Amino acid sequence: MKPLPDYALSVAEQLRGMTKSGDLQADAAQLKVAEQLDRILSDLKARKPAAKTSALGWIFAQKRKAEIPIRGLYVHGSVGRGKTMLMDMFFELAPVESKRRAHFHEFMADVHARIHAHRQKLKAGETKQADPVPPVAVALRAEAQLLCFDEFTVTDIADAMILSRLFTELFARGCILVATSNVEPDNLYRDGLNRGLFLPFVDLLKRHVDVTTLDSPTDYRMEKIDSLPVFLTPLCTETSKQMDAAWRHVTGGAPYAPRHLEVKGRQIDVPCAAGRAARFSFRDLCERPLGALDYLEIAREFDIVFVEDIPFLGPDKRNETKRFIILIDALYDAGIRLFASAVRPADQLLTEAKGTEGFEFDRTVSRLFEMRSADYLERHQETRAGLVPVEQ
Repeated sequence: MKPLPDYALSVAEQLRGMTKSGDLQADAAQLKVAEQLDRILSDLKARKPAAKTSALGWIFAQKRKAEIPIRGLYVHGSVGRGKTMLMDMFFELAPVESKRRAHFHEFMADVHARIHAHRQKLKAGETKQADPVPPVAVALRAEAQLLCFDEFTVTDIADAMILSRLFTELFARGCILVATSNVEPDNLYRDGLNRGLFLPFVDLLKRHVDVTTLDSPTDYRMEKIDSLPVFLTPLCTETSKQMDAAWRHVTGGAPYAPRHLEVKGRQIDVPCAAGRAARFSFRDLCERPLGALDYLEIAREFDIVFVEDIPFLGPDKRNETKRFIILIDALYDAGIRLFASAVRPADQLLTEAKGTEGFEFDRTVSRLFEMRSADYLERHQETRAGLVPVEQ
């Protein structure tokens, strides 16, 4: 993100300044959310040490402030309404050193890795603490007082079953949560397996955060589209030829071969790799038991990813649809250049938009459009290493 201008003393002031300069258009819904984020900034600033009029008075003042919990914020709304932009502004302005911002899937992958490491210590006799959640929460809280999550969503039963206990510990230790999502809290993990066991987390969440909707009438992502020929349809001989030509172009005709990545003792097969480019079929990535951690590893290892033969996603492919959503999230967040071929355009792939998948797939479609835009290509070129030629 660019350095904040002088007028950016708050999120609302930054929005007004950018509107006045012509960088943004006025948006009352965004301003309302900005003011709610500024409430958190104000609460955080109030916790900073005051002038020491006397040692004893300062101690009691700090004790009173520490006893007042700071409520977080959960912002939900349709894709492309500016949630990420507002989070960018807020996180930059938050006056705390111990803060962390992450995509929710990435955060949960970290949590599960820490839990696994604790269990290994227990097995080796290095700890007597049988329950890994409290020590993991202590470590997370020590690293960050403020947690900011982009795209808060729950699709995995392993995540669903642990969230209530984890955040009970985090909130008890004064952790503050700010999150963006496409769905309201009551629709998290909707239709998920054993959802009744997840519902206590929803109640816990609403006790510790304010919930607000960002319902701006404009989808700003769709306004920026300058499509590039990188999402090809339909699935036919001509499309295959175009994908082959794109592959030759981005690899410069370099030799390619299968590769294998290691993730927590598991192996991810990469059927075709050349330098920092990888080529997969939809089946390779979404019809196998892969998850967020695997897709994050692919995004770390490669700058350009090809995904071919994306089919219609009907009710019979629910698991594949969930994996595809998580895959696109991981590639998008890492700024990966995506080339894809599909049976139909992105907004026609999901044949039955029901439940959580319907909400989540709206975001996936928006991101697939944005990943074809000139703005996204510029971000890719700025943030990725560029070790292979990239189509201009």
